[in-house]
Amino acid sequence: MIITHATLYGGSDRALVDIAVEGDAIVAVGPTGSLDTAGHEVIDADSRVVMPGLWDEHVHCGLWAQRRRWVDLSSASSAAEAAAIMGDAVREQAKTLGGAVLIGAGYRDGLWTDQKSTALLDSATGDVPVLLLSVDVHSCWVNTATLRAFAVTGHDVDGSLSEQECFDLTVAVGSVDDNTLDAWTLEAAHAAAARGVVGIVDLDMAYNSVVWRRRAAGVEGRYPLRVEAGVYPQHLERAIADGLHSGYELAPGISMGPFKIITDGSLNTRTAHCVEPYLGVEGDVRGGMNFDVPEIERLLVRAHRSGFSLAVHAIGDEANRLILDVMEANGLGGRIEHAQLVRDADFVRFAQIGVIASVQPEHAVDDRDVTDVYWADRADRAFALRRLVDSGATLILGSDAPVAPLDPWVSIAAAITRTRDGREPWHPEQALTLEEAISFSTRSTVAPGQPADLVILDADPRWLVDACGANAAAASDAVRNMPVWMTISQGVVTHRSSS
Repeated sequence: MIITHATLYGGSDRALVDIAVEGDAIVAVGPTGSLDTAGHEVIDADSRVVMPGLWDEHVHCGLWAQRRRWVDLSSASSAAEAAAIMGDAVREQAKTLGGAVLIGAGYRDGLWTDQKSTALLDSATGDVPVLLLSVDVHSCWVNTATLRAFAVTGHDVDGSLSEQECFDLTVAVGSVDDNTLDAWTLEAAHAAAARGVVGIVDLDMAYNSVVWRRRAAGVEGRYPLRVEAGVYPQHLERAIADGLHSGYELAPGISMGPFKIITDGSLNTRTAHCVEPYLGVEGDVRGGMNFDVPEIERLLVRAHRSGFSLAVHAIGDEANRLILDVMEANGLGGRIEHAQLVRDADFVRFAQIGVIASVQPEHAVDDRDVTDVYWADRADRAFALRRLVDSGATLILGSDAPVAPLDPWVSIAAAITRTRDGREPWHPEQALTLEEAISFSTRSTVAPGQPADLVILDADPRWLVDACGANAAAASDAVRNMPVWMTISQGVVTHRSSS
């Protein structure tokens, strides 16, 4: 394959180049007309901008595939409104449910003034089992029918579960047969490719080596995305016994990824572990850890010595401190996932210890109002991307889909503008540059010897951002809607625009 008449993103001039691909690698880049096209498939980029393919470094792929089909609760501004939305969905879908639980997702209850209860949800949904999953997927709300169907006790009044109880029930309720979920996941993978995505780090809670071998075997040729599949504490010993480790190839383009552990909760659920109490919450509420610190240390050391890289969920500033302490004491590298709130003293430690900050910029836009309530006294340290970079930390960007869409342009837009929907930017001093955001969303370059992971755009991101000038809202909209003409992953065209 040879791509002709391409404009390299970020190039010092606008000279057109040709890019030669053999197998899954770039073998040559030269001025247009300098490469022999005989016997090659030729793709004429017609002066379009070519850049490295995009990665989403934090995805819950199966959950995202399901979320695309669940009832959308993102517009609910109260518990009553969320219950009403589910009630409407029950009436619309009752004949087709066949006894299955109806799932809604995406509610944000951090600013609701009314309370969730089984009585409220029962009054809207009756005896049809329903589960409402919060946007951060760290809490859920169910009716009495679901409590009974899954033998859940201790929540008869509030119907609210959080952290591990929520994770376990969501997995049980959302379970669909393998063929159906694989088909939905493949559809989601093609949708991601249409946004320029060439690879993901999948952090679903399944035993992912089996899942992804099956998915790879179910498609012709290579899967449309590169995949690095994580493993969780409940599966670690099985993975070690199976001889797995990070980088272990499960299928062409699909390998084992990091060991993932969720050490604390989330902001919206008020379970992220913080140094100071949450504001506006009765009592001394600081969140907490999901595991004792010695157990976290044991698991991280065990995974590391068994060949797994580390991906550690830490959102609150106390959780981040504790994890940095464990990593430093044991000489561990790896990634902290989220790093949403960091103590002043800990920003420099990411670089000093060699820990990557795996961040999701859209969360800052989504959670700005919740942050300004519960972390108002520490908002300058929340979602502080600029400060992490200036402190020497290495950043990588992701979505945490289904918490935010699996679309790196959404993450890039949030990182550089700190806004959406026409609002004034939130803490714009923490914004990244466009070049930084794109660099943190890619793993390769357009050069000989590099992976043949490319995206060809119908617009130049730099030109669009510059054209918007100081209008951050316009720049956000422009980048979020970046037109992708073609995506090439592992030397194979995975998306081609019809325009």
